Amino acid sequence: MSIQSKPTRRRSGRREKLEQRAAPPQVNPAPAGQLGGAYRPLSETEMQAIYDCALRLLDDLGMGEVPEYLRDQLVTHGARVNGERVQLPPSLVEAAIKAAPGEFHLRGRDPARSIHVGGQRVHFGTGGAAVQTLDLDSGDYRPSTLRDLYDFARLQDQLDNVSWFTRCCVATDMPDELTLDINTVFALLKGTTKPVATSFTLAEHVAPIIKMLDMAEGETGAFRRNPWVKAHISPVISPMRYGEDAVEVVLECIKNNIPMSCITAAQSGATAPATLAGFLAQSLAETLASLVMVHAYAPGYPMVFSNWPLVIDLRTGAFCGGGGEISVLNAASAQLSNWLGLVSGVACSMTDAKAIDAQYGMEKGISAMAAGLAGGNLIYESSGMTASLLGVSFEGFLLDNDMHGHIYRSLRGVEVTDAMLGYDDIVEAVLGEGHFLGGAQTMGAMERDYYYPNMADRDAPITWREKGQPDAWSQARERAREMLAQPDPGYLDKSAERAIRAEFDIRLGSA
Repeated sequence: MSIQSKPTRRRSGRREKLEQRAAPPQVNPAPAGQLGGAYRPLSETEMQAIYDCALRLLDDLGMGEVPEYLRDQLVTHGARVNGERVQLPPSLVEAAIKAAPGEFHLRGRDPARSIHVGGQRVHFGTGGAAVQTLDLDSGDYRPSTLRDLYDFARLQDQLDNVSWFTRCCVATDMPDELTLDINTVFALLKGTTKPVATSFTLAEHVAPIIKMLDMAEGETGAFRRNPWVKAHISPVISPMRYGEDAVEVVLECIKNNIPMSCITAAQSGATAPATLAGFLAQSLAETLASLVMVHAYAPGYPMVFSNWPLVIDLRTGAFCGGGGEISVLNAASAQLSNWLGLVSGVACSMTDAKAIDAQYGMEKGISAMAAGLAGGNLIYESSGMTASLLGVSFEGFLLDNDMHGHIYRSLRGVEVTDAMLGYDDIVEAVLGEGHFLGGAQTMGAMERDYYYPNMADRDAPITWREKGQPDAWSQARERAREMLAQPDPGYLDKSAERAIRAEFDIRLGSA
């Protein structure tokens, strides 16, 4: 061996080690679906008291503005009519809870991307329906467009820690509600194969969208057999009344085998009590009213019990997306839903910050961690939302993806086994090299136990300075631009796309 080959080999070996360290872990150290439930803001006695109050509200006060056809259906299941209100007795409520599935699959168009929800499994996803988008170029807000929705869909499609995609913005450039609903689903169809969710403004919009989805699959009835789009519906309007248009959408979704999230979104001190306990009792009653309605038509139908407590600033009446109150309320809501054995949906990360700044990170981190630790099964709004749900950010999606990964890792906890304790490894290191760097146990843990964020800056100050002192916002902006510069992912067959464009008023330009 020549004298010159030894340092060459050492440099080569060092380079291989550096490349190995830089490579992504072979085993995901923080996969979605980790178990929550460690954070329990309510005691057993307190949960029972809130539930009892909710039952009393439904039994004595009942629901208002009940459409005649729904009233008659509820009466056949034991409800009572009292003037203009329909009272739901505890026996009916408890029958609906008992029949409801405690877990089920949310299908992706790609079956490998389906997720199993229920129990204490935690999945972060999206939502929000923002009317403004934080522009990548100007750094200011502008009206959201259909192109934005498609770009958000294909951006999150590349993010491992976002489990499903619900439209995060509204295409304000659509001329009417039917065009909006059709083009929203088309953008989801083009942009991702994860489980997705959308909203139907009116019940009559469901059928044409089902036809479009069948055309994408190449067979009539294909979607009904494998429903990979979930509906977001708010059939109950706070305080304590049904909304007829949304009720009709629910029935049309049941007819077409579309799983749904029935969402209650009361606001403290406005449409629900300002006291946290009173708020939880009323919003629980309202979400149970949605469950009873679904049960009356289709017992055991897959419904996400989406009780989303929202908070207003009682000084001004403005919605508050971030803070301790909204964090504990959504955590408590998840705890109550899971206690009842229902698939829980809550919300988090609804920051009031307009910029990608310290307020953004602080408010998102508090509420996302609380919802995850409480075991919320589907945690909505958790990616990219800004400005109290009025805005959404491409850069925010990337930064929040790292936040979700850290929370999944926190939920995974500490595995305590003889191998993990590693008594012999400690002895060997202490009596040998005097450190754990490069040891077999360390290398194994590096691949298995540590989450490495994509966007966080972990450089030393001198290196950060040499790179131009980048901040999180600018780093995420450049990465988002790179990802959005990639071509259309090709999820929609070209011939199917041509047929859909010929049949429907599709406003998204060909990619």
